[in-house]
Amino acid sequence: MSDKTIRVATDVGGTFTDLVYFETDNATGRQTIRTAKSDTTPPNFEQGVLNVLAKADVDPADIAFFAHGTTVVINALTERKGARTALITTEGFRDVLEIARGNRPDFFNLQYVKPQPFVPRYLCREVPGRIAYTGEERSPLDLSGLPAILEDFRAEGVEAIAICLLHSYADPSHEEAVAAEIRRLWPEVSVVASHQITREWREYERASTAVLSAYVQPVASRYLGRLEDGLASKDFGGQLYVMQSNCGVDSLSATREIPITMVESGPASGFWGAAELGRIIGEPNVLALDIGGTTAKCSLIENGHVKIMTDYWIERDRTSSGYPIMVPVVDLVEIGNGGGSIAWVDDFGKLHVGPQSAGAKPGPAAYARGGIEATTTDANLALGRIDKDYFCGGTITADMKAVDGALGALAEKLGIAPIEAARGIVRIANNNMINALKLVSLNRGHDPRDFTLVAFGGGGAMHAVALATELGMKKVVIPRGASVFSAWGMMMSDLRRDYFVTRLIEGGDARTAALAALVGETRDRALRQFEAEGVAADKVKLVPFIKCRYQNQEHAVEVELPATFVDDAAIQSMIEHFHAAYEREYTYRLDAPVEIVGLHLVASAEVGKLEMVALPTTGATVGQAVKGRRDVDYALEGVHPATIYDLEKLEPGMSFAGPAILEDPGTTVVIHPGNRVSIDAYGNTHIELGAH
Repeated sequence: MSDKTIRVATDVGGTFTDLVYFETDNATGRQTIRTAKSDTTPPNFEQGVLNVLAKADVDPADIAFFAHGTTVVINALTERKGARTALITTEGFRDVLEIARGNRPDFFNLQYVKPQPFVPRYLCREVPGRIAYTGEERSPLDLSGLPAILEDFRAEGVEAIAICLLHSYADPSHEEAVAAEIRRLWPEVSVVASHQITREWREYERASTAVLSAYVQPVASRYLGRLEDGLASKDFGGQLYVMQSNCGVDSLSATREIPITMVESGPASGFWGAAELGRIIGEPNVLALDIGGTTAKCSLIENGHVKIMTDYWIERDRTSSGYPIMVPVVDLVEIGNGGGSIAWVDDFGKLHVGPQSAGAKPGPAAYARGGIEATTTDANLALGRIDKDYFCGGTITADMKAVDGALGALAEKLGIAPIEAARGIVRIANNNMINALKLVSLNRGHDPRDFTLVAFGGGGAMHAVALATELGMKKVVIPRGASVFSAWGMMMSDLRRDYFVTRLIEGGDARTAALAALVGETRDRALRQFEAEGVAADKVKLVPFIKCRYQNQEHAVEVELPATFVDDAAIQSMIEHFHAAYEREYTYRLDAPVEIVGLHLVASAEVGKLEMVALPTTGATVGQAVKGRRDVDYALEGVHPATIYDLEKLEPGMSFAGPAILEDPGTTVVIHPGNRVSIDAYGNTHIELGAH
């Protein structure tokens, strides 16, 4: 065994590529942790990964475990930089993408226009043949017209083909036959069939998912290939995994086949990290908040369980229905509120913050890159919450003249003083984020006062205490290395796959046997896939969740099955949990039969997961971490002289009271008056609210 084990995670964001490095001494168990940031390098994102490795002085040849998260998939979708894609579907269903759904958000807008499908109608083609929802063949598949269809696709410059046939979730044999014939006739084209991604019902959602996966597959495959080649050129020989949207990692080869599964890999890793952190510090109920440069994202973690769902949409807002992607994604709410969110005044003289962002270029006015509009970051600088002399860890000189100019122009429109405009920006940004936190807590039957707020990302620690106070929460935890916490979360992830299967099982004597058969079939499929990648069956953890609904209702609620062994007692326990979960979600329960709609099986295995060890102490005192004092405007509590601490010098066991500011190169933690701060054994910052 080597004398040390090195694990590295990188997270490619819109502005920066983050790195977390863990080196474990196998003899003593002592851990060395390093973090680094480097500019993201579009369109060659893999170069940013190699750059941040070099900046952190990490030799890829020494890495045993490498986890990677990226925004390349979501960027390709939102920027429309994917492949020219076509769709093959069942005869009579050519218009599935055009028809879409009627439940648009802007329902009473008579001028409403549906989002343009990613595949135009002339590239949607049909093949005869029909599978019933039971999985029985209603009419045989006819592929005689497929060669002519493919010739048309070639002439139109098609690069990727999506296949979505009716009820293929029940029996994928027709889709498998179409895919096999396309590969035989046209080996060079990229092909994705819906059953490879999801085995759930709803034709439009499955078709959209298959199309979007096909659309990004060539782009993602090339990117992952270049990353693999770039690491190989540096003699990397360890395990390479890609972060998925379901809070797990998967192998590079599996991800290249269906890259749509990493559409939200960055946020997922952060929320999984929050759940793992909660487990380590004894806080199983967590509201997790990730504030970056452009957006704020939040998710609720109950009893250590991160909720995974498949009702995920991109580009959905108050005026557009967006596009569904039926892949396992962490249940989150995302709003356009980050450090770069622009403050603006509407025609009625009302102040708003976001969703428009200054982005990386020109960025906030303080960056001196040409930005002239006030942002949340500029307001925090003006209020003294961010140190203008230690901006971005001292790597950038804050352009306070530009900040004053941006705030002055905004204040003039509002008829107030610039400092009042800055306070207003912070208060409105906080209010926007509070509404998002309520969406994942109060709106789903959870009281935020029963949870601990774990805040991370570049801006999380700056706003966390104000948000938690407004929600009546008692505690905030800022993770060590909060600015690169999403990359840290990848270190804590298992190799994970989520299997969703739709099968309607009604009540009656046959229910137990039918559910047992469904669980058994899915379990065997999962174990075969893991074994094909060298993971023994006894290393795979299986957790089944059952989707239930009251008879004849539309939507289902997911509840955990006590074990993979199915008997009458297990089903009865599951139904009791369903009634409770349904009531919490919808505020009532019914005296009606319960039917099973399908199965969600979580299969996971540990693949080099990091085990945290306590940090050493030097015997230093809290006073040795003090950098000085300055006046800080807390927006609501007024101006207070705050003690400034060097976060990197705070050690386990240290404690002190606010008002205070904690600083490291990537994070500013705002401690309000009346807060009590303590540092735990792992270097995380615990903030007790209202404690003196």
